This record gives sequence, C-alpha cells and structure tokens, in this order.
Amino acid sequence: MKIYFYHTQDLQRIYQEWKEGTFAGHFLYGATYLNDFGIEMIMHKHNPSPLHWKITLCTTWRILSCRKRYDVLYATSFRGLEIIIFLHALGLYRHPIVLWHHQPIVTAKNVIRERLARIFYHGIDKMIFFSQKIVKDSLLSKKSRPDKMYIVPWGADLDFYDRVMKDNPIARRSGFISTGKELRDMPTLIKAFNETGKKLDLYIREAAGNINYRNVLGRIKCEENVKIHFIEGLIPNKISIEVNKAACIVICCLESNYTVGLTTVVEALALGIPLICSRNPQIPIDINREGCGISVEYGDVEGWIKAINFISDNPEKAAEMGKRGRQVAEREFNIKNCARQVADILLSTHK
Repeated sequence: MKIYFYHTQDLQRIYQEWKEGTFAGHFLYGATYLNDFGIEMIMHKHNPSPLHWKITLCTTWRILSCRKRYDVLYATSFRGLEIIIFLHALGLYRHPIVLWHHQPIVTAKNVIRERLARIFYHGIDKMIFFSQKIVKDSLLSKKSRPDKMYIVPWGADLDFYDRVMKDNPIARRSGFISTGKELRDMPTLIKAFNETGKKLDLYIREAAGNINYRNVLGRIKCEENVKIHFIEGLIPNKISIEVNKAACIVICCLESNYTVGLTTVVEALALGIPLICSRNPQIPIDINREGCGISVEYGDVEGWIKAINFISDNPEKAAEMGKRGRQVAEREFNIKNCARQVADILLSTHK
C-alpha cells in the first residue's frame, strides 16, 4: 500500500532532521514508522507561500498529478486540501481521504456556509481526533457519522527525548519553564510567578495567531525571577534541551475548544518532568488522575500560586509526578503507538 502524505509544514526538511536525530518524530503524525506496517509514502512538497489560495491550488495540482501512484491520501490537516476534499465529495477524486481534525466540527451560523460544510465533510472518509471530548462536540454538528471518527493517542517520540536526556545530562533540574505559542495566558502566569518569586524561563514567539505576545508582555510588569526569551522559527530540538533543564513545565492557556497545550504536555511526559497545566477538557490526559502534575482552572491566579509553591516545596513528590508521567508516555502516549493505530486506520481504508 502507498499513501500520499500531506503536511502543512516542510516535510522533506523535518523528515531529514528526524533521521539525523535532531527533530522529534511525533510532528510527522506516525509517518516515520508506517513503513513497519507495509505502508510506503509519497511526501508532499511544501509550498512556503503566505497566501492560502496559492497553497491550495498548488497542493491540488500536486496531488492530482500523481494520483495513479498512491492508494490513500493521508493528511495532518485539511488546510490546503479544500479543493481536493470537495472534488472527492462530488465523486471527481476517487482516492480515500484520511486526515487529522484538530478542532471540533461546529455548526456554522451562516446557512450557505453550513450547507457547503456538509458537502465538505462528505468528502472526508475518516477523521482522526486527539480526544473523546472533541469527537463528542463534533457529533453535535451532525455533519459526520461516528463510524468516520477515530481517536488516536498522539504521543511523543520517546527515542528523541531519550537522546536529549542522554546528550544533555544534568545533575539536578531546577526552576520552571514555559514554552509553546498558542493561546497562552500571560497575565495569569506572570502574576502568579511575580507573587511566588520562583524562577521562570518563558520561551515564546513574538506573535502567534491573533496574539502579539511582545505587546502583551510589554504591558505586564515582570519581576527579576521571570526571564522572557523571544524565539523565531521551528526549533523544537533547541527548546527541548532547555526544557530538559527545568524541574517543572508550566502550561498556562486561555480557554479554547481544542487541545491547546497538548504538544507541551506530551513533551513533559516524555522527559519525565512534572507539569502544571490549565484544565483543558479537550486534552486526552487527565493530569490529576494520572498523578503526573497539577491542573489549574483557567485564569485562576491563586490556584497557580498554590501549585507553583507545592512543586517547589515538595521536590520528592514532584519527581514522582515526573516518573508517573513517563510511565503514561511509555504505556500509551508515544509515537510508535500512534503510528500503529494510524496504520490500522489506513490499511482498513484501502480494503
């Protein structure tokens, strides 16, 4: 069996860096191990254009031009695939489409948009979701059937993180670290760390989505214990080295309807580091129940202060949380388990 593998990022670069051991494989959504299950792939060539319409047209041409060479289209997102999906819904593109759906399917307020969306979702054969909560919310829209929806544990590339820990051994992890870019709640996080006086290294892009973090942070007074590092580009390997030095990972997010913070959560599990995380019901891991960290309600400054102090004052309990997190990663949330389940879905699609 052969798939056409579509990604919104530069696949060739990421795949090459993964082979060199400098990029975490989970950003390729299981593709790095699909060959173990008899699945070959054609990798999509990335178009770096900032214009969505241009990316979509280029993607459509590339997928159609080699359609006789593969059996299934596998994608990490539908962004850029809109024309192909509509063609499939109309019976003009015949290969099955399997893709990851990052947010819940919602009901559009505009009647015309809603009708188009119903046609659109008819053109997707199988959707992979990160959690049961997103599937449950998606079913409310009635635009797709439950038998088209799958939940797969998207987990970390443990081999990559084992190398990070081996190549960068430290006698003792210390301080707190915050990474990630989507919908981060800076006011709540900074207020809590200002109050506790605990060391925080904050790594963030200047802007992400609709949020300009440089402007947001410029309006917040930061005490000397808070260090802000603005980063550029896609450099998860370098960030992981910094994360490995921390005693605790903090993920303070704004409320959303999808798995904001999940990438950082699976990194914490893989590195065996305890975490404090906003209680996002879309994330498939119950942090409190698994005993790998502490969940805090959205915008709860006092809750964050209490959690930060607990981790600082109880290093042995914090270390035990980290160990439990690694066990969760080894048991379920790892890339090899993800790849196995993705392979099952792809192979069943091609029957």
